Amino acid sequence: MRVPIAVSARHAHLCSATLEQLFGAGFHLQPRTWLSQTGQFSAEETVSLVGPRGRLNHVRLMGPPRASDQIELSRSDEVALGIRAPVRLSGDLRNTPGLRIEGPVGVVEISAGVITARRHIHISPEEARRMQLRDGQVVSVRVDSQDRDLVFGDVVVRVAEGFHLELHLDTDEANAAGVASGDQAEILTLSS
Repeated sequence: MRVPIAVSARHAHLCSATLEQLFGAGFHLQPRTWLSQTGQFSAEETVSLVGPRGRLNHVRLMGPPRASDQIELSRSDEVALGIRAPVRLSGDLRNTPGLRIEGPVGVVEISAGVITARRHIHISPEEARRMQLRDGQVVSVRVDSQDRDLVFGDVVVRVAEGFHLELHLDTDEANAAGVASGDQAEILTLSS
């Protein structure tokens, strides 16, 4: 079973209230690139993230706004900022660290919401039935690349309407395997 790869660089999903504090009253994100997952886009706007050890500038915002602020970083980003975030699925923000977000007109200190995204596969219900996968299932995938073949374990299957088949890796994972967005991986083992 083949699955296309999408590589996610550091990014931020912010709520409307936080966006207004950073960019001004009545602010709305401007779509830059529409993503393969229905209704999702990377925005024109960026912010700076500040941690105890350093800062990351030009961090891309994602839309549409979320109910809660969520920052997704790679382990390398965490080292640069001086924080340690847990590996989590999107939306699971309990017991996560916070940081400082700087925008063009304001600054927000979030007390929680920073994660390293757990490897996952987006898939529609129809594709999941065809491939005999189910929501929450954990699988392994193999990446074949020039001299950097790698098997990723602990990949969570996420099934929902509007999802399109795609394996999401962060930049550290993609660099370790020598792959880029658009490359292919193979689902190897199925577990519970």
